[in-house]
This record gives sequence, C-alpha cells and structure tokens, in this order.
Amino acid sequence: MLRNRLLKGAVVLSVGVLAITGCTNKNDAAASGDEGGKTTVAFVPKLQGIPYFEAMNEGGKQAAEELGIEWLYQGPTTADAAAQADIVRSFIQQKVDTLIVAPNDPDSMAPLLKQAQDAGIKVATADTDAPNSVRQVFVNQTTEENHGKALNESLMKAMGGSGDFAIVSCSETAANLNAYIDVIKEDMETNYKGVKLVDLVYAGEDQSKAAAMATDLMNAHPNLKGIVGLCSAAAPGVAQAVKDAGKIGEVFTVGGGTPMSMAPYLKDGSASASVLWDVQNLGYLTAWTGNELAEEKTLRASFDVNEKIKGVSYDATSKVELLGPPLVFTKENVDQFKY
Repeated sequence: MLRNRLLKGAVVLSVGVLAITGCTNKNDAAASGDEGGKTTVAFVPKLQGIPYFEAMNEGGKQAAEELGIEWLYQGPTTADAAAQADIVRSFIQQKVDTLIVAPNDPDSMAPLLKQAQDAGIKVATADTDAPNSVRQVFVNQTTEENHGKALNESLMKAMGGSGDFAIVSCSETAANLNAYIDVIKEDMETNYKGVKLVDLVYAGEDQSKAAAMATDLMNAHPNLKGIVGLCSAAAPGVAQAVKDAGKIGEVFTVGGGTPMSMAPYLKDGSASASVLWDVQNLGYLTAWTGNELAEEKTLRASFDVNEKIKGVSYDATSKVELLGPPLVFTKENVDQFKY
C-alpha cells in the first residue's frame, strides 16, 4: 500500500510539474508579444498614414506572410520624435524579437535602441538611419550620392541647366534627407555653375505645409525656376503649388513622391520627375532582414532575396544593407507602379 501511495504521489507531482511548465511557457510566449510562437518583427515608421510608409507596410506584410513571421507596424500620426519614442518603448515592453525604426530624430532615438538591445531585442533602422546608435543593420534604399545626383539630373534637365531653385525638405533632423541636401549642394556647385540655391525650408511630413511653403518661395523669389520637394510629402505639395499658381512650364519641380501620389502631377507637367525606389520592396527587405537578425544569420556581401529583389548588397564595416539604385518616375512609366 505504501508503494501504491508513493506511485500515486509521484504521478500527481509529475502532472503538477508539467502544468507549471506549461504555464511558464505560455507566460513566456505572451511576454514576448507572440503567443503563436512566430518571430515578431516590429517596424516604427517616421509617420503612419502617408502613402510612402503605407507602401513599406504592404511590402512588410507580404514578407511576413511568405516567411511565416509576425509583422507589427505602428508609427506616430505626426512627425514627432517624442510620439515615436513612446511607440518604441511600447514595443520594447512587448519584447518583440526585432525592432526596426525609421527615426525622426536619430540622436534621441539612439538611447532607446540601446535600451532595446539591453532587453535582448535585435535592433535595426530602415529608410532613415541612426548611424551613432547600436543598430545592427541599416536597411538603406539607395546611396545618398546616387539619389541626390538623380534628383539634380532630373531638375537640370527640366530647368535647362540654369536658374534659381529652392528645396522644400521635411524633417530637419532626418539623416537621409540631410545627406541628400549635401549631395545636391555639392553636385550643383561642381557641375552646374549657372544654378543657384536661393532657399531651403522644412515642412515636416506635411503636404499642405509644403504646398504653402512652395507658394511663399515663388512669391519671395520671382525668378525661381525650380523646386525640389525632397520627401514623399513635399513632392506632391510643391507640384500642387505650381499648378495652383498657374506656373506649369515656368517653375519645374522634382522630388521623392510615391508613383500614385505623383501620377497626376507628372501627367499635367507640374512635376517633371519623381526620384524614389520600389518602396514595397524596401518594406519586404526590412521585414526579411528583421527575421534574419532574429535568427542570428550573417548577411552576405551580395545576395538575392527573391525573384523581385535581386542584387542586394551589404557592407559589414558600415553595417549598411543596400536595396539598389534609385528609380526615376516620369509621365511615361508612372502607371506601371501601383503604390
């Protein structure tokens, strides 16, 4: 009888241990923000709701479906560094596997990326870098030099290689936009002696504000011949301002707008070109890279992701992953792209 009681006690103890273990595993999964056991990749854009980052989100969702991971997407509703930081903190608390940010303010984001890393989360940046942070990879769309020169070439072709121009940028602290500005200035000074940059203004990620600023620029500089709308919100904004002012063919605009947002302006001539890249592919590559980091894989110097995303490069020294060269959208090819 004693032997039977001991056996029964052992069975009860074993069941209890299994129940405790099961609860612990469930709690661990819940704490990690993923109850289904999938790898969680969180992306925090500079601004949620604008066509550019929504296109990145579409690419990320496609990658998540094909890779079997969970893609989390949330950004601030205004281009506000503090609001973005709150979202990053939330993802840190959720203990996602990989956290990827397009920082509005790289310097203020750096400590948060360190906090995420200290919590055991893989960290990266995409679209916009925080080079002085602990980010493990920067998923870059194209080189600053290639993008800046492509904008210059498109603008100079429209302006005939001479005249006054202005730049309407977005965030004053966005590393990629500021790098493009530096390239534009240097390239203009070196290669286009008959061109003068008369003003540089910042509209945040606000299309209406960009349009108002472009209107002010045209009023303040009667000889203005060109405007660069540097980001996806500024590009359609400056084109709209030219259209509203009745200056199509007098003031030429180029920028970095998404194809669908720029199509009407390219077709009516208020915009001459839009220089960008395949934004959905950038979103796909961002999610794919997040999964690679979570699985602690080493990126190769050159590789293909799939049939659509080929020739991606990675520099181990700078930890920059490069999608490829920029695309120039014009009235002839813009309808080929549905984002």
